[in-house]
Amino acid sequence: MKRVIWSFLVGGFLGTGVGFIVGIFVYPYVFLADIVAHEERPDATSRPLVASGSFIHANPSDPIHYGKGDVMVYDDIVHLAENFEVGPGPKFHVYLVPLDEVTPSSDIEKTMYVDLGRLRAFKGSQNFRIPRGLDLSAYKHVVIWCEHFSVLISPAKLMSKSGQ
Repeated sequence: MKRVIWSFLVGGFLGTGVGFIVGIFVYPYVFLADIVAHEERPDATSRPLVASGSFIHANPSDPIHYGKGDVMVYDDIVHLAENFEVGPGPKFHVYLVPLDEVTPSSDIEKTMYVDLGRLRAFKGSQNFRIPRGLDLSAYKHVVIWCEHFSVLISPAKLMSKSGQ
C-alpha cells in the first residue's frame, strides 16, 4: 500500500512539473504566435532619427531566447521595425541601456536602464515613447528583457546617426 501511495505522489509531482514546463513553452505558440503588431513608423520629416541598430541572438546556444530585426530611435520614440521578431515568453519589456556592451552575463537590472514598456507582440512594428528630457546619447543599446525570469532576450547596439 505504501508503494502505491508513494508512486501516486511521485507521479503527481512529476506530472504537474512536466505539465507546467510544457505549458510555459506551448502557451505562447498556441495563443500568441499569430499576433503581429503593426504600428506606423514615425514621420522622418517631423522627427529626427537619432540612432538605429539591429537586434541579435545574444546566446546562439539558447534556441528559445532570440531576437532579430531593426530598431530606430527618434528624439521621442523607439520604433521596432516590421522585421522585428523575438521568441515568445512572459513579460518582455523594452529597455534603453547605457552599457557599452550587453551580453547574457550583463547585469542589466543593476544599471540605470529606462523601461519603455511591455512588448505588445512578439512580431511586427511597435512604438515606445521615450520620457521627455532623456539624454539619448548616454544609452548605447535597446534591449528586450524578460522581467519574469530576469533574462536577456535580445540586445540591439545603437549607432548614432552621426556614426559615433
